[in-house]
Amino acid sequence: MSVIAIDQGTTSTRSLKLNEDGQYSITHSIAHEQHYPQPGWVEHDPEELIRNIQACINASGKVDAIGIDNQGESCLAWDAETKEALTSVIVWQDKRTSNVIEKLKQEDHEETTLAKAGLPLDPYFSASKLGWIIKNSPEAKEAQSRGKLRLGTTDAFFLDRLTGKCVTDITTASRTSLMNLRTHQWDEELCALFGVPMNSLPDIVPTTGNFGTIQTDNGPVPVTASIVDQQAALYGFGCRKEGDGKITFGTGAFALMVTGSELHHRPDLGLLPTVAWQKHGEAPVYALDGGVYTASAALNWAKGLGLFEKFEDINQFTSHAAIDQGLVFVPALSGLGCPHWDDKARGSWMGLSLDHEPQQLIQAILEGIAFRAAEIWNAMQQCVASTGPVPVDGGMSQNAYFIQFLSDCLGRTVQPANIPELTAIGTALLAAEGVGHPIAFTPEFGKHVPMVDRSAGYQKFQKAVGMSRNWS
Repeated sequence: MSVIAIDQGTTSTRSLKLNEDGQYSITHSIAHEQHYPQPGWVEHDPEELIRNIQACINASGKVDAIGIDNQGESCLAWDAETKEALTSVIVWQDKRTSNVIEKLKQEDHEETTLAKAGLPLDPYFSASKLGWIIKNSPEAKEAQSRGKLRLGTTDAFFLDRLTGKCVTDITTASRTSLMNLRTHQWDEELCALFGVPMNSLPDIVPTTGNFGTIQTDNGPVPVTASIVDQQAALYGFGCRKEGDGKITFGTGAFALMVTGSELHHRPDLGLLPTVAWQKHGEAPVYALDGGVYTASAALNWAKGLGLFEKFEDINQFTSHAAIDQGLVFVPALSGLGCPHWDDKARGSWMGLSLDHEPQQLIQAILEGIAFRAAEIWNAMQQCVASTGPVPVDGGMSQNAYFIQFLSDCLGRTVQPANIPELTAIGTALLAAEGVGHPIAFTPEFGKHVPMVDRSAGYQKFQKAVGMSRNWS
């Protein structure tokens, strides 16, 4: 018995095959193009994503089930009859609805979104993007006039196109700001607030179950799991009980912590209640979520500026930490997420002098990302106490300097995953459970223990964050 996970991420689509003995392999990986039609806009070509998903599935050979994880908040419109995309995918990083969000804040609507969806008003979430499509896409308006409009996150588009089932799983729906976290259904008041017609949205279903069948080069294969990528990573880490958590460092950095059957509403801490997963026939499991918009994206930006040539060059440094030399970087290149929720904040180096060289600038970037992750983890500790080590994954988890600095910031052991594929592993494990054949898998981790007290540096970073806010 074997299953494959399709990990449809922000920059690439990859497939992982997991066998019943717990052995896995990457069967295919394809990067896709990022489109920036206007400042602050980020788009993907939905047809390119579909082609890449199909290529990944077909490259994986014969399997018993498929699981698909998705980008979360990224969304689009498509035709209910032809299944053709009517718009580009508006990516989670896209800020085109900032003015709409600001107007809603001024009208005091944030209390409503926090109470019902558990989410603040922010262009990060899908609701305002879907509302923008309704107002600005002639193709979407025309389809709506015919009663053939579909609106939703990318998972629903993929499933409708590939299996004929227009559904979204509860974890993805919880990222839209349109789902009521207590009823687990689309909320009429929230949909009206953002101008999104409820009858165009997909049905909300559990994370595992019958998502239809995909026709592949190796015959028909059922899809038995669909989930947001970060929740998939949480499952892949082996987090199952209250207080279990992880941080994934990808394009952005995302911390999740399981809260079990309890839904924690802590808007005062800037934390987001969300659904971790819901297995077929069972009640939802909840989590706390906190995101940093810019993590490895900041390093790619710095590399593009010529501050370093190879990623291997920034794993270790001979000089003292940048924060010890008075240099701070706030990684707000796309605004500040949790716990600040300020899309007008902007990235900045503070404390620059003629003595600083490129390597100190890079150190400051790595340290700034670590400080931002620490902000979120520290806030979570006020809700659900966790004394154990902090497991992490993603590309940056392989950077020794960064992980040691993160351990120092948190004042606790950090365990980088020895394998970089825990998002896909989590999706595959859920797909196997969905088809009735659970697979045992235990991830392995490294270990970094705190060596330096970074509390003074953390306070300096907090001061720098305050200066970066409301900049644009």
